[in-house]
Amino acid sequence: MGKRLTQIATRTGDDGTTGLGDNTRVGKDSLRVHAMGDVDELNSHIGLLLCEQLPAEVRELLVEIQHQLFNLGGELSIPGFELLKHEAVAALDAALAAHNARLPKLEEFILPAGNRAASQAHVCRTVARRAERAVVSLGKAEAVRDTPRHYLNRLSDLMFVLARVLNRADGGDDVYWKSERLARS
Repeated sequence: MGKRLTQIATRTGDDGTTGLGDNTRVGKDSLRVHAMGDVDELNSHIGLLLCEQLPAEVRELLVEIQHQLFNLGGELSIPGFELLKHEAVAALDAALAAHNARLPKLEEFILPAGNRAASQAHVCRTVARRAERAVVSLGKAEAVRDTPRHYLNRLSDLMFVLARVLNRADGGDDVYWKSERLARS
């Protein structure tokens, strides 16, 4: 890893560039910086979700996800470096299976709503999808390992499932889409 930050206002970015972890400088509008920013935003939204009252198991999972997202951001900041391990994707798969097994089968689309924690989980889901799209775009222009893309794909699925879990944590339910077409059938 590069040097730890000891000073925040360096003014080196005033020219529209930013430094990567390998000490190269790129434009702040580069695909790599967009991907890094989307991952950082996702991590911040998960931090906001952690401000809510959550089941202990969900809280512990989200804290681990924050650490893995920091690894992912670090990997994106150093081209060619590996920080996010495949085991992190496997852990998301296991969490998905465990939480999904306790939920009723979906028979209708749901809205990104419910209680505040579930709604914030849906925000995390949508930001994870955006971060995934940014990593896909970066991968078309530069070499990027598959693991970051896989991690973000699983994480967005997990955030959907966790939103459903959180809606039920206080006795609530999902908010179902009322389709006029389906109502007529």
